[in-house]
Amino acid sequence: MQVTVESTGSLERRMRIELPAESIEKEVDTRLKSVGKTVKIKGFRPGKVPPKVVRQRYGKQIRQEVLSELMQKSYSDAVAQEKLNPAGAPQIEPEDGADGDNFAYVATLEVMPEVELNGLDKLKVTKHEVSIDDADLDDMLEKLRAQKGTYEAVDRKSKATDRVVCDFSGKLDGEMIEGGQGTNVPVIIGAGQMLPDFEKGLTGVKAGDEKSFKVKFPKDYHAEDLAGKKVDFSAVVHSVEEMSLPPVDDELAAMFNVEEGGIEQLKSDVRENMEREAEQKLNADIREQVMTALLDANPIDIPQTLKHQEMHSMQHEAMHRLGIEDHDQAPPIENFAEQADKRVRLGLLIRQLIADNNIVLDEEALRAHVDQMVASYDEADDMANMYMSNPQIRQQIEPVALEQLAVDWLVDNSKVTTKKISFTDYMAAG
Repeated sequence: MQVTVESTGSLERRMRIELPAESIEKEVDTRLKSVGKTVKIKGFRPGKVPPKVVRQRYGKQIRQEVLSELMQKSYSDAVAQEKLNPAGAPQIEPEDGADGDNFAYVATLEVMPEVELNGLDKLKVTKHEVSIDDADLDDMLEKLRAQKGTYEAVDRKSKATDRVVCDFSGKLDGEMIEGGQGTNVPVIIGAGQMLPDFEKGLTGVKAGDEKSFKVKFPKDYHAEDLAGKKVDFSAVVHSVEEMSLPPVDDELAAMFNVEEGGIEQLKSDVRENMEREAEQKLNADIREQVMTALLDANPIDIPQTLKHQEMHSMQHEAMHRLGIEDHDQAPPIENFAEQADKRVRLGLLIRQLIADNNIVLDEEALRAHVDQMVASYDEADDMANMYMSNPQIRQQIEPVALEQLAVDWLVDNSKVTTKKISFTDYMAAG
């Protein structure tokens, strides 16, 4: 076997492999003889078919089988001989040649990049210290009250937070717009469920009013025929309703299934949930910081094979989330190119970080990760035990937990700046 390798790109290799004709023909002859012993051809007794007839009938097929098997084996041998690390399956192109000549083919493949991490000693992280004071707790309780609030009709002009029930229709250049009509539609002013100009048009109206107003659609509106346009709307107001909130007492706690401890227990539960939400956001923020810093400090070329695989994977994930079964209705695969590129780069960098620093996921670390995953569920210990004892679930969780250990390593080796912030301000931040 003769092998030559040519670099045709930063990660692309063109490998030519030539196999001696003698070994090919020897294997073809061996198989033809084996076939001749058992083949049944009309006019000949079994085992007595002339070799020439066997070759005429089966020679081409057997030769293709031999070449296919030899290409698979020789490709693997050549990759090992040349110390290549393929990123995916190769493209194989056999070269034309006459029978009796050496057989040659070209394998075009991408190899994995050699990653050498830089800048790990210069990473910087801003870690927030989130405080939850009484004002933050009161604000959260107000949101809970709003979830259980009821609307009651009032005889006055509408204002922010009121619910206006109305019929409406919209016209552009005198023609009704698609989806621009509604009957008995409840609109909460200031909730952002409608365009700002629409909510503004329903501010200051009373039951029985008829009002016309213009609504400007955003330039990036999903319907191109309306993007950036001003639409004439008319509305008939049926009622203006004010929200009535329940008092902060034991009855409110009961509405949220707090059976013992009343309002004080609800407050304790709410604070605990706020702490958990803040911790989750903190972890996500820190992860994003170190990952971005790692990417910025280590620009690398990536195999397009891996990028395309990731794009397909992300497309299928999106289809599953959206409940799409028909692949023709899937989001365009190009939509995932940028994020797939980032995922592959990070995967290669994190893999190298883990190898360079001997980061190992043991049972204790895996259990800690699982406990954190299920902390917000009832019977969290039982769920964690089930996850730990299920091989299929463990197989899915272990790579994520190992990656988290790598993130922890990066944070531990970064320059950390601490910044104090309130819960409300932190959760409202982007």
